[in-house]
Amino acid sequence: MTAAIRIRGLHKSYGTHRAVDGLDLDVASGEVFALLGPNGAGKTTTVEILEGFRDRDTGEVVVLGTDPHHAPRAWRDRIGIVLQSSGGLDLLTPREALRSTARCYRGPRDVDEVIAVTGLAEKADSRIAGLSGGQRRRLDVALGIVGRPELLFLDEPTTGFDPQARRDFWGLIRDLAGDGTTILLTTHYLDEAEHLADRVGVIAGGRLLALDTPAALGGRQSQEATVSWEEDGVRRSVRTAEPTAEVARVAARFPGEVPELTVTRPSLEDTYLSLIAPHERTATTEVPA
Repeated sequence: MTAAIRIRGLHKSYGTHRAVDGLDLDVASGEVFALLGPNGAGKTTTVEILEGFRDRDTGEVVVLGTDPHHAPRAWRDRIGIVLQSSGGLDLLTPREALRSTARCYRGPRDVDEVIAVTGLAEKADSRIAGLSGGQRRRLDVALGIVGRPELLFLDEPTTGFDPQARRDFWGLIRDLAGDGTTILLTTHYLDEAEHLADRVGVIAGGRLLALDTPAALGGRQSQEATVSWEEDGVRRSVRTAEPTAEVARVAARFPGEVPELTVTRPSLEDTYLSLIAPHERTATTEVPA
């Protein structure tokens, strides 16, 4: 598949701190890719380089066929960005902000449609200064998608969303991906990555630790399962590489259903935590103050 993003040997340091340390990564056109990692891992620096907002020290970076460092105005028309937060719009309404932003693009989405899909209809004509944190976050997302981007950068997009709003947003992302939009997502919600991403990459210390589908990351599919059940008033568990056979053995001891039977494998969160554990750092930011 054609790569929407290609990174080879990317390095970026701040003084003696290596924020990105030899990163190689490809994101295919039309893919939803989740970049995961703890604070200080190098995610934000990497994404800012891809967006053209930060210079790299060395390495090759190509985004939609262009080096972001030398990208022309037409390239900007093809990408959308949802930052962790935005400001300076308090005196406008969401409708006014979206209409103004839409004028910057050659083929924007209908503003009323964007307002509807991001759940802003009731607040479309209210001053942004009066919006709640979750409503402001929805506006950030709306501003990111109004230009109908080929490539969308989402930095912690559902922070402040209630559970239903998060589910609605996931539906929007799946619709965008279905239309061919490439999406690069950073999130601390592992369930969000599992629901949305075609592939996930785990980064720590500026290096890529693992890259795979959410189901297979870190060998999840081949790890032992835990079979648990209730027997004689006691909760029993067995770890096994053959859970089907173990369930059959347990079932043979019962005349009917096995009480409280469960079969589980390590979750994406379990796998993620095991991957980053050796690389945890005390820094809480990628750029020294």
